Amino acid sequence: MLTLSHAGDARGANTPPLHPTNFSDPRYRSAFDEITADPSHRLIVAEIDGEIVGTLQISYIPGLPNLGMKRGMLENVHVRADHRGSGYGKAMVEWTIAQCRQAGCGSVQLTSNKVRSDAHRFYARLGFVATHEGFKLKL
Repeated sequence: MLTLSHAGDARGANTPPLHPTNFSDPRYRSAFDEITADPSHRLIVAEIDGEIVGTLQISYIPGLPNLGMKRGMLENVHVRADHRGSGYGKAMVEWTIAQCRQAGCGSVQLTSNKVRSDAHRFYARLGFVATHEGFKLKL
């Protein structure tokens, strides 16, 4: 059973857990169908001995800057709470970087909530550099 809760991280309980009981909401099904129909997006599930320990999403984004360089967008990286600190997150991100290289991307980018200082240190250890300030507008 897939249970990857955001409630244990710095964002708190305001972010709903990713749990099968929530999948009956048609918005999840619609998003899943749209993502899986587009080869520029991939949903990845990490398993150890048949148990799900993590998930992430990769999107390949074409762009005009840097002579049309494609970028890999890494999102929703989550490792199950009882497996954090085990090296699975590092392995997942390193695997993702390799996938982006293979897809012809010239960079991999991600955003991380400003309050998630542990995540920021994690990404920095993997070579990510905070080069830009991100902005979001809720609609």
